[in-house]
Amino acid sequence: MQEASHVIHVVDDDSSFRSAIARLLNAAGYEVALYETSQQLLEKPPTSMTDCILLDVQMAGLSGPQLQDRLSQLGNRLPIVFLTGHGDIPTSVRTIKAGAEDFLTKPVTKERLLDSIERALDHASRSRARAEEVDGLLARIQTLTPREKQVFALVVRGMLNKQIAHEMGTCERTVKAHRHMVMEKCGVRSVAELVMIAERTGIMPADSVPVKKPALRVKMPANSC
Repeated sequence: MQEASHVIHVVDDDSSFRSAIARLLNAAGYEVALYETSQQLLEKPPTSMTDCILLDVQMAGLSGPQLQDRLSQLGNRLPIVFLTGHGDIPTSVRTIKAGAEDFLTKPVTKERLLDSIERALDHASRSRARAEEVDGLLARIQTLTPREKQVFALVVRGMLNKQIAHEMGTCERTVKAHRHMVMEKCGVRSVAELVMIAERTGIMPADSVPVKKPALRVKMPANSC
């Protein structure tokens, strides 16, 4: 049984199908909202990120794929499972590429339908968790001063304090002070953790391996800080 907080928004122009699917989903523990057309859903798009859309392909007015596109334009990222009696390979490929969780063809077994919905909800939940984590990491980075952000970027590239000092035109003592504040504000204890933050926030691609440049033999003027 699923948590009642999950609402499945069924968009299908077949009234008998809507009634049947509502009974099935209610019995499985879901709440259900029914729509005869895509426009009905668009009049008041669902906002709860714990919901899911079960969507037909061919309907009067906006088709299922067109509704998917419109929701994407509105920034609505609810998981979508297509369930249709008019399935074809090009449409299934298009909808999956556009982000649909699954593309099912009627008739479908109860087990397969419920499994598809459960996987869609689980995937959406994990995606939200990752997005929230990234938002939290970005919030930490935003607490850095412009100078600290510069140090952050150079540190995750694998540069040493002396190299960073040369790059920024300052001395190692100043770099160490900035670096300490970066670590403290980001809530980390190692460069590896800083690199992880850079990767997860997209500041540095995950496949980009920091390479330490050869040490620079630069003697900084005594009054450079």
